Amino acid sequence: MNYPTQTATLGTLSGEQNKVLRNTYLMLALTMIPTIIGAFVGTSINLAFMAQSPIISSLLMFGVMMGLLFAVAALRNSVWGIAALLGFTFVAGVFLGPILQVALHLKNGAQLIGMAAGGTGLIFFSLATLATVTRKDFSFMGKFLFIGLILLIIASLANLFFQIPALSLTISAIAVLIFSAYILFDVSRIVHGGETNYVMATLSIYMSLYNLFVNLLQLLMAFSGERE
Repeated sequence: MNYPTQTATLGTLSGEQNKVLRNTYLMLALTMIPTIIGAFVGTSINLAFMAQSPIISSLLMFGVMMGLLFAVAALRNSVWGIAALLGFTFVAGVFLGPILQVALHLKNGAQLIGMAAGGTGLIFFSLATLATVTRKDFSFMGKFLFIGLILLIIASLANLFFQIPALSLTISAIAVLIFSAYILFDVSRIVHGGETNYVMATLSIYMSLYNLFVNLLQLLMAFSGERE
C-alpha cells in the first residue's frame, strides 16, 4: 500500500501527518484529566458488588465501554466526538476503581500504582519515538495483533468462569505485549498517513495505554504486592 509520505522531506513528517500526530498527543494529554477524575470517583464509591459478581460486572463493563466506543466512532468528525471521547475516558477512569481499591489495600499499593503508571509512560514514549524517528512502517502487524486481541478477549472471558490465577497472570503478561505492540502500530499508522482522524487516533492509543496500565498493575500486585 502506498501511503502519502512522498511530500515529506527525509526525517520529517508531512504537514498533515504532523498535524494529526500533534493533535493526537494533545488530546491524549487532555484525556488524562477525566480519567484521573473518574478514577478518584471510582475509588471513592463502594464497588463491592463488582467483586461479588465478577462475571456480570465484567460483562456490564464491556457492554458500556463498547457502547461508548461506538458513540465516539459515530461522532468522530464533529466536536461531539471530542465530548464523547472525554466522556468515555471518564467512565474508563471510574472502571479503574475496583483494581485501584485492591491495590490501595496493599502496604505498597500507592508505589505499585506509580510504578505501573511510570512503566506505561516509559513504554509509550519509547515506542512512539521509535515509530516516529525510524519512520518504519509497522502496518504489517495489524492482522497478527487483531487475531491476538480476539484470542486474548476469549481467554479473559473464559477465565471469568474458571478463575485460574496462573492463567490470569499469563493473560496479563500477553496483554502487556499486545498493547505495547498496538502503540507502535497506531503511531506508525499516523506517521504513514493511515489514520487521519485525531479523535480515532487518540481513542486507539488511549485504549492501549489503559489496558497496558491495568495489566502492568495486576502483574506488579501479583509479584510485588505486600499484604497488610
